[in-house]
Amino acid sequence: MAKLLYVEDEPFLGRIVKESLESRQYEVVMVADGDEVSGTLEAANPDLCLLDVMLPNRDGFSLAREIRARYPDLPILFLTAKTQVEDVITGFESGGNDYLRKPFSLEELIVRIENLLRLSVRPAQKAALSVGSYDFLPQKFELRKGERIRKLSHRENELLRIFAENQNQTVARKDILMKVWGDDSFFNSRNLDVYITRLREYLREDEKLQIVTIKGVGYHFITG
Repeated sequence: MAKLLYVEDEPFLGRIVKESLESRQYEVVMVADGDEVSGTLEAANPDLCLLDVMLPNRDGFSLAREIRARYPDLPILFLTAKTQVEDVITGFESGGNDYLRKPFSLEELIVRIENLLRLSVRPAQKAALSVGSYDFLPQKFELRKGERIRKLSHRENELLRIFAENQNQTVARKDILMKVWGDDSFFNSRNLDVYITRLREYLREDEKLQIVTIKGVGYHFITG
């Protein structure tokens, strides 16, 4: 069952679309305020984001840029009444994968969702990455050791992906913050410290694996 994050501030339309999608066996997490999107993404781990453009506090285009910076593989489908060609172009330039104008039919929405979900799962992304004695499946948000499976949050997944793709190399702290959080603020820097501690705990059963702090620079991921 695919999980969708649906960002829509019109209660009536939102309820109809949410119930219709749920009747088609989608799991739908709905938020109405742009400021709620970041935290909900982290908690929900959606497979696709349905995004309105005109929202309270944040517009959909700026949200799409933030989402794309943090979750480069997450499909984004705009659902909006903004129908000018310039708006459509802005939607794609901000990181959207598709753009559906309101009013729309449920059948067309389903087709577009299924198409994006199918295209987002590429063979290279399905393969496991070897991290010492662990298998890391970034597309499934899973870290495996033998028969044991640990589910990862979005940020844990993206952070481990960076290390898995840069084994035995040094990665700058600022680069990690920009890729995973979208900025290098003091608050997010402290969050990074927490997530590094978590990953060290997750990987502790393989003594060859070390995430070494390089003061003033970043981290060096030693795998053997």
